[in-house]
Order: sequence, then structure tokens, then C-alpha cells
Amino acid sequence: MKILYAFQGTGNGHLIRAHEILAILSEKAEVDILISGKNSSLPFTFKAKYNLKGLNFVIGKNGGINLWKTILNLNLFRFFKEVRSLPVKQYDLIINDFEPVSAWAARLKTVNIVSLSHQNALLNNEDSILKSKKYFLERLLLKYYAPATNKFGFDFKTSSSSIFTPIIRQKIRNQRVSNKGHYTVYLPAYNHEKIAKALANIPIVKWHIFSKETNKLIYKKNIIIYPVNEFDFVKSMASSNGVICGAGFETPSEALYMNKKLMVIPMKSQFEQKYNAEILKEMGVTVIKKLNKKRLAKIAKWINSDTTVTVNYKDNTEDILDSIALPYYNLTLLPTIPQ
Repeated sequence: MKILYAFQGTGNGHLIRAHEILAILSEKAEVDILISGKNSSLPFTFKAKYNLKGLNFVIGKNGGINLWKTILNLNLFRFFKEVRSLPVKQYDLIINDFEPVSAWAARLKTVNIVSLSHQNALLNNEDSILKSKKYFLERLLLKYYAPATNKFGFDFKTSSSSIFTPIIRQKIRNQRVSNKGHYTVYLPAYNHEKIAKALANIPIVKWHIFSKETNKLIYKKNIIIYPVNEFDFVKSMASSNGVICGAGFETPSEALYMNKKLMVIPMKSQFEQKYNAEILKEMGVTVIKKLNKKRLAKIAKWINSDTTVTVNYKDNTEDILDSIALPYYNLTLLPTIPQ
């Protein structure tokens, strides 16, 4: 069986999930890899057959998407050219993690495709904020950005049989968890100088800030600014007293799995993060709208609290893959997803 696994390269979350899925999938079938867009700060150890431009968002330095630059950087002619030239007919199945080129190519050329992404949870969740009329355009974008008939999603908690709990990478599952008192901060939509300036007003704790904008350690009194790298970040988060991060999916999921105190700051103009923030808030996670001096009192209150959220994220990635690909495998018996 020949499978094309296609995912977005515009964030660490898609890449982290791809590592875990490909490690299992490559043992079951012949797998080619497609990545579109480049905005991830983590290394990718698998070799991609297709590296495409796709459709990308431009992230600003003040907590949100730079809509103007995003529009200016759109190249629809190039996108349609990539769609037309992608040889999807040679694959028995495409497994797609919110990747638009392969999704549209499969749709236009009627190739089997299964969509497996966090974005599907936003569409399928009946309680999603995107069900309101206010988010009509956002819902439309999610539906047609990477279209597929068979859709499964990942979310912080399950709400239907087609929604699974997060895939937690083995490096996190095998990590020794402790508490050395510091706080780990990862807010890629903010300039690290702005983060440091705000958090310097809370000098009673040590801060580990991770930034894409430096390639060396920067020391500032009770603050250490690290270049983003997987080893130091996982080590810092696992030994932290708490984590402050954007309202993405992977980092909050990993912090919850390690039972860390968690605060999230959703990215401006990013409806997926608005959704995530709502779900996390319902679960008991602290959410603030932005990082500035007005929010320092709330951050200090969070530091002085000891509230954590307990989750049960089972290691069932193989069962999920077997179940969604069951109609396409040349096998008769496969495990089902545990309830």
C-alpha cells in the first residue's frame, strides 16, 4: 500500500505530530511525505519527497498574525500550479494534516483522502465558538482550506467518536517530570525583549523564555532567554513550576500531560487559538488576552496559585491510524480505538 502523508510546515505542532505518526505509519506501508510552508523551528528527521510553498500565514511580533503581509505574500498562481502538478493518482491513500495542496489535488483528481488534524475538531465540535454567525468566514476558511470527505480531529478533550485526545510525543512521555521553581515561557508571536520587559516586573521567580530571534543564551537578572531548541525546551518545561505559552495545541497539551500549571495567551487574529483558549478555560486553565503591564496582577495571582488540570492522554496513536485507514489496508483484522 502506498500512502502520501501531507502536513503543514507552518508551525511546530504539525511537525511534532508528523514525527509520531510517521514512525508508526512507515512500518505499515510505503509512505511518501509532503510538507508545505516553512515556519517551524524544530528539526525534521524524516526525508520529505515534496517540499512545497503552499499557503502561509505571516506571524507578527506583537501577539498576532500580520494580515497585511499574509495577503501580500499570497501567490495563488503558484498554489494552483502545485495542485495541478502533484501526482496524487499514484497513491492509494492520502493522510492530510491541514495541508492545502494535497487536499485540493485529491479533491480535483478523486483520490482517497483522510483528514486528521486539530482543525477538524473546531468544525466538528458542536460547542465550538466557530458555530456562531460571528465566525462565518473563519468557518468557511477551515472547511475549504484543506477539504476532505473523511475527517477526524484532535482536541484537548473528546466530544464525539471522531475526536481524539492529543498525540503526545514519546520524548514527553518518557521525560522525568520535576519542579525546580522556574517558569517556562514560549510566545513566538511576541518579541522576546517585550516578553522580558513585562516579566521583569515580577522578579520573585525565575523565567526561562524561548525565542526564535536569538541563537545564543541571554541573561537578564532573573530571566534567561534561550534559542528555541527541542532539548532545552522539553527539559525546561518538564522541570518547571508552570508554563506560559500561546493557545496553540501541542505545547498546552504537553504541559497538561505533565500536570504543569498552565497559562495561555491566544494569538490575535487567530481564530483557532481563540477556540483553544475557550476550551482550555472551560477545563480550568488560566487565559489572558495579551501580555502587558495591565495583566501583571493576573500573572502574579496565577504564580501564587497551585491549581493544575488533570488529563488522561493515552498512547493510542497506532490504534487511531489503523482505524482511520482500515478501509484502505489489505488486512482483515486491525485493532479498534479504545474507548
